[in-house]
Amino acid sequence: MTELHPPAARQSRVELDIGGMTCASCAARVEKRLNRLDGVRATVNFATETATVAYDPVLVEPDGLVAAVEAAGYTAALPPPAPVDSSTPASGSAPAAGEPDEADTLRRRLLVSAALTVPVVVLAMVPAAQFRFWQWLSLTLAAPVVVWGGWPFHRAAALNARHRTATMDTLISVGVLAALGWSVWALFLGGAGEPGMRMPFRLLPSAGDTVAELYLEVAAGVTTLILLGRFFEARAKRRSGAALRALLALGAKDVALLADGAEVRVPVERLAVGDRFVVWPGEKIATDGVVEQGTSAVDASMLTGESVPVEVGPGDAVVGATVNAGGRLVVRATRVGADTALAQIGRLVTEAQSGKAPVQRLADRVSAVFVPVVIVLSAATLAGWLASGAGRRRRSPPRSPC
Repeated sequence: MTELHPPAARQSRVELDIGGMTCASCAARVEKRLNRLDGVRATVNFATETATVAYDPVLVEPDGLVAAVEAAGYTAALPPPAPVDSSTPASGSAPAAGEPDEADTLRRRLLVSAALTVPVVVLAMVPAAQFRFWQWLSLTLAAPVVVWGGWPFHRAAALNARHRTATMDTLISVGVLAALGWSVWALFLGGAGEPGMRMPFRLLPSAGDTVAELYLEVAAGVTTLILLGRFFEARAKRRSGAALRALLALGAKDVALLADGAEVRVPVERLAVGDRFVVWPGEKIATDGVVEQGTSAVDASMLTGESVPVEVGPGDAVVGATVNAGGRLVVRATRVGADTALAQIGRLVTEAQSGKAPVQRLADRVSAVFVPVVIVLSAATLAGWLASGAGRRRRSPPRSPC
């Protein structure tokens, strides 16, 4: 019988970078697909776009994890080899050179869409602003918002449809395209394109309404509001990643290594456990170690928050990335690379970002079924509306202005 949850001693751990997720239901789908594999326990975090996977290397390989994510309709990449330099961030990396930042791309799309949406909403909601042929101007302004501004949603919905899935992007795409499609039909075939057409503002529908309704402001407004939310989300993710990178960048970049009694300046990556190095006043301590010679005051505020330097001498432990504020120290390295206190802090922060509270897991499960339920209810509502004969109700010609 195949083991679904292998012993911890046999488990390996990897973090996958997941691409293409646009909502919490996407993360739930990826997590479900990974957990279907034998010997795999996965947690997918939508905010950080990562999947933390514990797996049995006997039952599955990392390439198999990537293939499972791609089969769900998303992209996945294994992390690069972990550097030994603790100052190099292990996660939350910045966009590669030449790669556009997601928040900047969304900002441009949002600003253009908002500029086009405002007059569309004003024309639809303020009857006094509805001049002759105003509806055609609304169509001209709203169409780029729905097609170009909402392109990320339409693209994601199409990709999900290819894999026979539905996400929040599916709802957004179907909703705004339906609003735009109905408005186009009403303009060209439903009489709403006639000169002098007016669309009064009402909170509730009127039984005697004879004016063909347009929903261009709905299509443009929903697209712009969703873009606004996506922009804030992307900016928050960028700021959290920048904070983590700033934390991990506190470490020293080079060190004065003692070799045969002489000081040799080398990159900190070359330090090994047991090496002796010199820390001069004003320098950062390269890695965790024990003082062998010298006395000084060490500023450990980045670790403890205490602004008063700590006096250290032979036999005292020091922590990497703290600053030597006094005399010359000779330190013997006891922990390097990913074993240092700074690297462990960064790892704990990353795990905290990737973890999920019980209420968040419940929300993910609800979102996985929310979209299909809404689509089924919408289809049932349309069928009932057509069956009632409401769709065959005749309308009188549009009213002309006095």
